[in-house]
Amino acid sequence: MKKTFIDLGFLVLNNVFSDDEVNAILEIIASADKANSTCRKSDDLFAIRKFFKEIPQAVSHAFNENLINIIVNTFGDEYFVTKSIYFDKPKKSNWFVAYHQDLTISVDKKIEMADFGPWTTKHNQFAVQPPLYILENNFTIRIHLDDTTRENGALRVIPGSHRKGVYRPESIDWKIEKEHICEVNKGGIMIMHPLLLHSSSRTTNNNPRRVIHVEFSKQQLPDGLFWSELLLIKAASNIGLPPALLQ
Repeated sequence: MKKTFIDLGFLVLNNVFSDDEVNAILEIIASADKANSTCRKSDDLFAIRKFFKEIPQAVSHAFNENLINIIVNTFGDEYFVTKSIYFDKPKKSNWFVAYHQDLTISVDKKIEMADFGPWTTKHNQFAVQPPLYILENNFTIRIHLDDTTRENGALRVIPGSHRKGVYRPESIDWKIEKEHICEVNKGGIMIMHPLLLHSSSRTTNNNPRRVIHVEFSKQQLPDGLFWSELLLIKAASNIGLPPALLQ
């Protein structure tokens, strides 16, 4: 698995969560306080930023034994969560996201320092583009709570594009690059590199696409800057996890 991720910049793994585990997560989300400022709700999107901070009871459900074993076996035991978002692309949604890389990280404050920038502030959260060496060692896991197909917004990616540094969408050479559509079954996951060029199409079949997006790193930030959502993963004691993954 690790070699595939290194070569392509992404992996799709199905059957990571059972239907019962997915339904338990959805029940927790359904009972959440939607009036919180970290929630965004419209006809096009329902999202919960800082998902694990806002709904901590979801952590033990999201990090089941299968997922933790995948993380440890693929990346090692030093990684921690740096960002989490739940989003629901509902039936009425008809928007798309153009090709891009995930070039920013969420941090606790703004500090002017070399090689960090530009900075943005959105919904009282600071984001900054860090040096490439930080992004190159990070990864994202997307937990799919619905079947995700090309008809309801499955991610489209350019395999191998993560190995080209900052790769501007306008410079994509479609004579060379090939697009791949990452369909994922309910209860499956997609693992992706932040520098992988990816996009999302409009929904055409009126089916929802609910996903928990979780970003990981193993690096502490320099000069008093901290990840805004750093979370060491709490899991059941009978899994026998390495100390780095225990809270």
